[in-house]
Amino acid sequence: MACGRHGILWRGDDTALPPMQRIIATLTNQEGRTGKLVDALAGADVFINVSGANILTPAMVESMAADPIIFALANPIPEGDPEVLRNYARVVATGRSDQPNQINNVLSFPDIFRGALDVHVRSMTPGMRLAVAEALASVIPSEEINEEYIIPSVFNRAVVPTIVVAVAQAALNDEAARHNHLPTTSL
Repeated sequence: MACGRHGILWRGDDTALPPMQRIIATLTNQEGRTGKLVDALAGADVFINVSGANILTPAMVESMAADPIIFALANPIPEGDPEVLRNYARVVATGRSDQPNQINNVLSFPDIFRGALDVHVRSMTPGMRLAVAEALASVIPSEEINEEYIIPSVFNRAVVPTIVVAVAQAALNDEAARHNHLPTTSL
């Protein structure tokens, strides 16, 4: 389920919600739950947020399901102190470069454009977006994945060519490319 500034997004709140939040409420909260962020987190497996600093407390994380995953991505100050949250969550990722599992748009966004430009895409497709996620996930060998290493570093040299090729291939598969020559993996 999704939350906004005032709590859980729900369809009964249609008049107060902007159009995109109405759509999100319809897709993520079919039960019509209401309440604040603390209510949404009770029993949840995952917290993904990009909103604001210090809104997540250890008690909120403790109310989540066993081994919760926290993506506290507000920058420069995440939703909670990552060092503290690691005591309560199985996996913690932030936007901070001084922490493990840094989630940063530099991991994919220049690579997406490179792959798209290489095959002259007409439009971005859902298949291309999924290919980016799968390519990024494939960079770390499964035997190396652990709680503090679920996403490659922005300095990992395999990230760029892996994503570039995946985007270009997905564009070709989705018939969104004007040019049908895949880029080489040595960039």
